[in-house]
Amino acid sequence: MKLNLNVSVFIVSLFFGLTSCNNEETAETNAGTAQLETKTSKNNARVGDCAAVPGWASQNGGTTGGGNATETVVSTYTQLKAAIENTSVKVIKVTGTITIPATSTGRIAFQDQTGKTIYGASGAKLVSTDQTKANSGILNIKRCKNIILRNLIFEGPGAYDTDGWDNAIIDNCQNVWVDHCEFRDGVDGNLDIKNQSDFVTVSYTKFTYLKAPRPGGSGGSPDHRYSNLIGSSDGATADRGKLRITFARCWWATGCKERMPRVRFGKVHIVNNYFNSSASNKCVAAGLEASIRVENNVFENVNQPIDLMTGYTAVTVIGNIFTNTTGNTAGSNTAFTPSYTIPLLSASAVKADVTAGAGATFTGNICGSF
Repeated sequence: MKLNLNVSVFIVSLFFGLTSCNNEETAETNAGTAQLETKTSKNNARVGDCAAVPGWASQNGGTTGGGNATETVVSTYTQLKAAIENTSVKVIKVTGTITIPATSTGRIAFQDQTGKTIYGASGAKLVSTDQTKANSGILNIKRCKNIILRNLIFEGPGAYDTDGWDNAIIDNCQNVWVDHCEFRDGVDGNLDIKNQSDFVTVSYTKFTYLKAPRPGGSGGSPDHRYSNLIGSSDGATADRGKLRITFARCWWATGCKERMPRVRFGKVHIVNNYFNSSASNKCVAAGLEASIRVENNVFENVNQPIDLMTGYTAVTVIGNIFTNTTGNTAGSNTAFTPSYTIPLLSASAVKADVTAGAGATFTGNICGSF
């Protein structure tokens, strides 16, 4: 009887012990799962998280712009120019449509400043109507650091090859974040980044040409709908080791012909973007000493998705979708590995996400895109 009792007690103890162990293991598993879910949620819940700067602009100390400084609201060209040129103004809110005067002093010089945000209220637009070499362009950002442009539409008068100005230029700047903007119909291009600029991210931004190109320009191209140039020339060797740029969840849409982007020297990460301009001659172009990572993008109804030009360093092409394309889709050699992490969509999710979110789709200065 005593032996039977001891055996019974042992069996009961063993049962509860095993149950306890299982409960502990389940608890540990649940805790691990909860921790994973929290991390995943945090990594993906980017909107409203002002510390969540994606891509290269998150490096080198990060990009915060003007932060929570008091806003200066502008609705006229005179107000905008004064606010941009005033180094004490750190956050500018643009409202309505502002037209840049068609004069050689109309284009706004945003120079030698640190820590500034320029953003648009819903529908805010900056417009240039002049196609001449001297008077074209909207914004020239030069020798600036820690700058944010957000939720603005930049509209030019249409492409015309006169060696004129782009809608916007980032020239010798560090830590710039262009987010939820739209660039249309630039004379020479939509948005160029050059001259030792570094740690730049362009996210959820749309590039288009909606106006017919004007032929007969002095540069010789009858159709200069060339959207984005990275590095100004093969001779700009000071760009070596610079031009670290991320294009994430951007949309090269109607009318873009070339330069989506065209890269020299830089380490450029092209990730989760959508290309669907049927007018294209070529999309991503790797020029002299370019190292480009083309990752989880969608190329649809375009020509020459990947153009391997003379003297490039490497192009890694990974996880992309090519639908009804012609021309090269392959990379060559092994490009850089980013030193940052970024939320990565599967290529199958890119088109829906980008077409819904790219462009000036915010209501204002909502930081944290992802």
